[in-house]
Amino acid sequence: MKKILAIVAVATTLLLTGCSQVGSAATLGSTKISQATVQSSIDAILAARQGVDTSQMQIETGEVLNRGQLRFHLLTALLREVGKEIKLSVSKAEIDTRRQSIIDQVGGEEALPNALVGAGIALKDFDQYIEAISLSDKITQALTAAGVSEADMGAQISKLVVAKAKELGVTVNPRYGKWDPTIADIVASDAAGTAVTPTE
Repeated sequence: MKKILAIVAVATTLLLTGCSQVGSAATLGSTKISQATVQSSIDAILAARQGVDTSQMQIETGEVLNRGQLRFHLLTALLREVGKEIKLSVSKAEIDTRRQSIIDQVGGEEALPNALVGAGIALKDFDQYIEAISLSDKITQALTAAGVSEADMGAQISKLVVAKAKELGVTVNPRYGKWDPTIADIVASDAAGTAVTPTE
């Protein structure tokens, strides 16, 4: 009886792991980014492009768009974790203030859809984008106060993000590419590239 229960337990664990992997685009520690979340961003971007002249824009398509949207969600999660470690966060009031400032800069509400399409940001992710850049700014300010020079700032922020990614552990669903822990980024998967190469 115990043996049967053990086998059932193992089988259930494998099944659940398989299911979670299928539905997961990436994980960062205990934070999961679902494929549905990433696909929702992609769908929103593609829908927004319908009403915009994109002929003069450098827009992402296909797997580059997929990878770019997962990168956006993953990087935001990483910045949140870095911010948490050094006691930094972004309030809703700060996001609202910055949103209005960006809207004013791009020429008002009417011009916002074009600006977001050009930047590759879904309208529904606009607040998350603002949170990410605000966190990045606050981390920059904290490092400046700690004596980091402007010239070293980019490298120092990258080092913090890479270290946090290594500490928490990142997994990326192969359909989006592969995780490069040395630069904390999702890169195109060589395996996918060679798999579709026709043989002589």
